[in-house]
Amino acid sequence: TTFHPQTDGQTKVLNRSLSTMLRPVLKGNHKSWDEYLPHIEFSYNRVVHKNTKISPFEVFYGFNPLTPLDLIPLPDSSHYFHKEGVSRADFVKKIHEKVKTHIQQKNERTALERSKGKKDLIF
Repeated sequence: TTFHPQTDGQTKVLNRSLSTMLRPVLKGNHKSWDEYLPHIEFSYNRVVHKNTKISPFEVFYGFNPLTPLDLIPLPDSSHYFHKEGVSRADFVKKIHEKVKTHIQQKNERTALERSKGKKDLIF
């Protein structure tokens, strides 16, 4: 329980995390929380924790389980790129490279102009 002194607040933290995860799922229907608890528990145990840098599931079983979303293959991204968009991006990238070159050249010329007539001081 949360009132047991040996828990050192750990139970409170877990209960707060679980209630935070349950709240959006229940959407006000507080009577059915027990139906969702196994899914919430699975989600909680699969998340990498800040202090341990590893999920509780992985600590216990040695691996993090896959979810249905992990099993869905990603679409071939080249199919969704518009050729004109890709060529436009390449064009803009070349412009950025030109601008960078021009700025570097201008900085070099400015440095040369400012250093004209100045003598190197030897200490």
